[in-house]
Amino acid sequence: LQKGAPVLARRLLDLGYTVLCETSGERDIDLMPPGVRRIMDLKPPGSGEAHRMRWENIAQLRPGDEVKFVITDRADFEWMLDVIRRYDLLSRAHVLVSPAYTQLPPAELAAWILACGLDLRLNLQMHKTLWGEERGR
Repeated sequence: LQKGAPVLARRLLDLGYTVLCETSGERDIDLMPPGVRRIMDLKPPGSGEAHRMRWENIAQLRPGDEVKFVITDRADFEWMLDVIRRYDLLSRAHVLVSPAYTQLPPAELAAWILACGLDLRLNLQMHKTLWGEERGR
């Protein structure tokens, strides 16, 4: 989190704005004031970033928060299901699942989500669908 983000978030909340904070999951999400909806990535092994996760953040999730997984393959999907069950994530937050761009067809991930029977949200990365890897859009 950037140093001034919690203060800015508090001021925006005080002015009546809805504040969402997306985070990679490697920093303490509790630095954001109550009322901020936190959207936290949980990085599966296929991301190459799983070692950077701050697992303590799961205990700090509040109602309305979201947890996002970007899935590269079936192994990542099974890992995600294990994490969801181990940490009882569905009782803590909304769970969003995205296919890794160019690595997993969205329809294949959608089929896995339907088959698992859990209340998961398919989250397509619209910017990737529209502009691919183009930066700055």
